[in-house]
Formats: sequence, C-alpha cells, structure tokens
Amino acid sequence: MLTVEPYIFYKGNCREAMEFYKSAVGAEILFSQTVGESPMSGMSDPNNIMHATIKIGNSTLMMSDNCEPGDVPTGTQISLAIGLRDTAKAKEIFDNLAEGGSITMPLEKTFWAESFGMLTDKFGVKWLINSEAPRPTE
Repeated sequence: MLTVEPYIFYKGNCREAMEFYKSAVGAEILFSQTVGESPMSGMSDPNNIMHATIKIGNSTLMMSDNCEPGDVPTGTQISLAIGLRDTAKAKEIFDNLAEGGSITMPLEKTFWAESFGMLTDKFGVKWLINSEAPRPTE
C-alpha cells in the first residue's frame, strides 16, 4: 500500500520536539534511532536522531535531525515521504517525480530499505521514496 507522510528535519533538536509533541498533543513515539545507533554513526553527532516516527491521533509523522552540511532555512525542512513495498513501483514514482527536478540521493539499497532515494521535484517540493523489502508472506 502506498502512503504519503510528512517528514520534518530539525536543527539538532528533534528529541526535544518529540518530547514536546508527546506532552502537547499526546503523541506516541513509535520508533527512534540515533545516528550513533545506526550503521551511519560517523555521519554526524551520534546523539542526533537518525530517524523517528511518532503517532498523533490517526496521523503518522516522521522526523530526524538534519544531517546535511550547512544551515537549512526555517520553513524548508519538511519533505513528503512515500512508503511502499514494491521496488519497481518505487523506481517508477522516483523517476516520475525527478523529471525536471533534481536528485539529492539516488534510489538505492540502504541498511534500512530495499530502495531509498531523495529528490526535489520541478516545483521545489522535497520527496523521500522508501521501499521496504517484500515480506515472505506477500
């Protein structure tokens, strides 16, 4: 099943934001992993959040600390994330969205996904495409 979810990048205060959302709106932390807990531990501050998922009501919000060099202007740190379990469909969507845009990270296998890529479409919208490996029962 194809889903589109917001993905917010923070300036080193993702953990603080998660705790704030937890107390402010009753968010439930479903997953949280630091850079130091991941195979990419040398990428940035090991205490930064590599990836987290929280649930607010019926909505899912994904987030992490920004690991890109340089400062990201406030208001531009939101991307749309597409998650699915079909690598061929992920490639099709990635290629379609990349047409006339720019690829930040090519769609490729990672330690967490069968394929993952990042791009900015021709309208300036940032996208994350993530395809999990098919499960044995699928």
